[in-house]
Amino acid sequence: MKIDEAREVRTTCPYCGVGCGVLAKVAADGEITVRGDPDHPANFGRLCSKGSALAETIDLDGRLLYPEIHGRRTGWDEALDLVASTFSRTIAEHGSDAVAFYVSGQLLTEDYYVANKLMKGFIGSANIDTNSRLCMASSVAGHRRAFGSDTVPGSYEDLELADLIVLVGSNLAWCHPVLYQRIAAAREKRPEMKVVLIDPRRTMTSDLADMHLAIAPDGDVALFTGLLAYLGKNDALDRAYIAAHTTGFEGATTASALDLAGIAAATGLGEDELVRFYSLFAATAKTVTVYSQGVNQSSSGTDKVNAIINCHLATGRIGKPGTGPFSVTGQPNAMGGREVGGLANMLAAHMEIENPEHRGRVQRFWSAPAIAEKPGLKAVEMFQAVADGRIRALWIMATNPVDSMPDADAVEAAIKACPFVVVSDVLAMTDTVRHAHVRLPAAAWGEKDGSVTNSERRISRQRAFLPVPGEARADWWIIAEVAKRMGIAEAFSYASPAAIFAEHAALSAFENDGARDFDIGAYAGVDAETYEELAPFQWPAPASPSPSRGGSARALSEAKQAGRGGVRGASPPPPRLSRLAAQSSLADPPLKGEGIRFFANGGYYTPDRKARFIAIHPTAHNRTSPDYPLILNTGRVRDHWHTMTRTGKSQRLSQHMAEPFVEIHPADAQHFGIGDADIVRVSTVHGEVLVRALVTARQRSGSIFVPMHWTDQFSARARVDALVAPITDAISGQPASKNIAARVERFAAAAFGFAVLAERPASIDADYWSLARCAAGWRLEFALEAGRDWTAFAASLFGADALGETLAYHDVAGGHYRFARFAGSRLAGALYLAPKPVAVSRSWAVEQLSADHANRRGRLAIVAGRPGGNAVDRGAVVCSCFGVGANQIADAVRGGCVSVEAIGATLHAGTNCGSCRAEIRTIIEARRLQAAE
Repeated sequence: MKIDEAREVRTTCPYCGVGCGVLAKVAADGEITVRGDPDHPANFGRLCSKGSALAETIDLDGRLLYPEIHGRRTGWDEALDLVASTFSRTIAEHGSDAVAFYVSGQLLTEDYYVANKLMKGFIGSANIDTNSRLCMASSVAGHRRAFGSDTVPGSYEDLELADLIVLVGSNLAWCHPVLYQRIAAAREKRPEMKVVLIDPRRTMTSDLADMHLAIAPDGDVALFTGLLAYLGKNDALDRAYIAAHTTGFEGATTASALDLAGIAAATGLGEDELVRFYSLFAATAKTVTVYSQGVNQSSSGTDKVNAIINCHLATGRIGKPGTGPFSVTGQPNAMGGREVGGLANMLAAHMEIENPEHRGRVQRFWSAPAIAEKPGLKAVEMFQAVADGRIRALWIMATNPVDSMPDADAVEAAIKACPFVVVSDVLAMTDTVRHAHVRLPAAAWGEKDGSVTNSERRISRQRAFLPVPGEARADWWIIAEVAKRMGIAEAFSYASPAAIFAEHAALSAFENDGARDFDIGAYAGVDAETYEELAPFQWPAPASPSPSRGGSARALSEAKQAGRGGVRGASPPPPRLSRLAAQSSLADPPLKGEGIRFFANGGYYTPDRKARFIAIHPTAHNRTSPDYPLILNTGRVRDHWHTMTRTGKSQRLSQHMAEPFVEIHPADAQHFGIGDADIVRVSTVHGEVLVRALVTARQRSGSIFVPMHWTDQFSARARVDALVAPITDAISGQPASKNIAARVERFAAAAFGFAVLAERPASIDADYWSLARCAAGWRLEFALEAGRDWTAFAASLFGADALGETLAYHDVAGGHYRFARFAGSRLAGALYLAPKPVAVSRSWAVEQLSADHANRRGRLAIVAGRPGGNAVDRGAVVCSCFGVGANQIADAVRGGCVSVEAIGATLHAGTNCGSCRAEIRTIIEARRLQAAE
């Protein structure tokens, strides 16, 4: 891409719910670089490893660039006409509930809004749900039960102001690294700050923790109902707040009959651990409880959320600086989806689908012919309805349910059997796209233009800095064009995302006047210029004292001073909002850097404006049996994202964890005859996967962990959500992905292999394999149950028709085989086979794909699989940002670097995003222990 001059565009990261500001620099020659936006109030210039590598994920390799019908390229008119006519015909023949949209937190708010409006207001069904159902639906349900609204009370700065942070089911260091770094930086300034980690696994987040409570799976309700009882018995309640601003306290405190011994049994914790945690919580007024998927992804997730909220209400620790329950979301726009009613059981602007007054209001605002009168099918129910034929036309947008839904094999079978499936996505081949009748090419990050909302209610702009390739289009445009072809053009005649955002803001203020939490009426009159210049702002942002659909002239004037067209410049604070105190019982409007908080003085969104304590009874969730004696927990790794459709493009993000694995405690590994680096079959009643064994004492005995990222595009049999039962929380509908009964067994491999390849192989004839990008090519791990003709096997990987010289080493008796193929002076591929996991320097072998091998003698080192002479073996990559390996860090420790800071000064590791600092400290401690022995 050639442009006239370099420019730097303000945008927002497309990964987790932290919502970091990004500066994307487009050089005159078209080269793209990214860095953190120092003025963005979410990250102040920090980025994690994934955000730092964004420029490596924007190539067109594998992109879906043109509409397709049954695999045939077509034009937009034919594709859109087919979608519109098929949906219309299905509705006419089978009713509005026979169609459904499954959408995504990867959509921008404007996309989400248009999809929700079409389904709920004009099709007249609520069968629109989102993959955010899988990550934060229980938080929504818990907020609504307690507060009367889906309101996150606090702001990120509360994490820096708190004296105690309780992290529950949140591996913040890997899943929300910038928030972790903000806490770490605050603690360096205030060492008296305490951190408690509550998690069955000793994750890298434990590096920051003063106390790690290795709680039993689903023990959280017992833990926090016990805490509530402890607070009452030890005079640690804010009785004035309870009396003035809450109801139901007595019922909540008497719900749990467990004594300390009973809580210990239910949580798997010692009584002394419980007392230490309870007493610390009771004594610390400024406490924030951060919770994430370990709480939400449970059949009792909503009860867990309310058990946590109960403790904050009881102590009045809400809405004040440094206090509050804090749900951190998993996707960049999970919050934006909640705001526009992207969930099947919500209406736009945080209105309730069960409330006839709210339904009437939204219908009048939209001038819609109908409005959905009941909640639609939540995600798990939706795909069950696809399977049994109730849903006959399905549109999937920006998500990959064949990999991410529980009981994923059944979901895939349902999609394959559905009469009509539309997928609008960025990539031409995902495990879901391959089953679509119609494929619609969507714009990707860097090409899209719109807004997102992060976990602290801060709305930021995602701005385009790349041209839209091929015939790809914005999601909102695709949806609006289908709506027009369904005969509802007037309501969907949007000219730009700015027009959609203005309508969204106007609906938030429509007949509101402080009755609802979500109000951004100050932006209801936003025009294209102001929208382009929009600086990040936190809601609520109501209009002037006389609200109207025209918005506040003052707010818009102040907003126009911010950002200057998205090109880097001054970034003043969002508008001062004078009506906040009156509307929401908030403190004075924030100054720059200060967050907006809810509920310090009550003002909840229940009919009596009081919060509700929820009476919760701890229940057991023992799902194990003699056949399935272990608990499977699923989650994320540090450098990958969801199903790797983006991060899988980056070679450096693929080096830290290059293949799927199972974490297993040493005692369990010994019991089941599993050694480190063995291939393991993990199975449940729903399916099985093959993954690499990672034996570690960080894993709780009796439990195992398998990451959720690997798909059929990157591994043979590692779609772990195929193992997850479709068990959901009865209130929220969120699946229980952290407590699955499972078993493990060693896969009896006859041979193990490792290869580096300049080109991706067309096929891989192995029982287990995992493929990852690396510098100048691909790296491949594999294992086979039976041997092969290894010469033919090597040819299949290298390409049978490829020209060049092949060097080989065969130890038939020992079962060791090695091949190296050269094309001129470049390495086309190297293959290593052994009867046990291959002992080859992976990082060194990967580097050989980029090296020049004109010296024929030096080629023998590649066959040997290790550097010769004084060549350096970096070891497994620890710091993705600078490519620093474990061996380099260990060597630096031996050379006198005995702190993370010293390692950073010597190797730069840990000095960029900081996500690897906990691992660096682990290596330092391990070297110290070895030296002391």
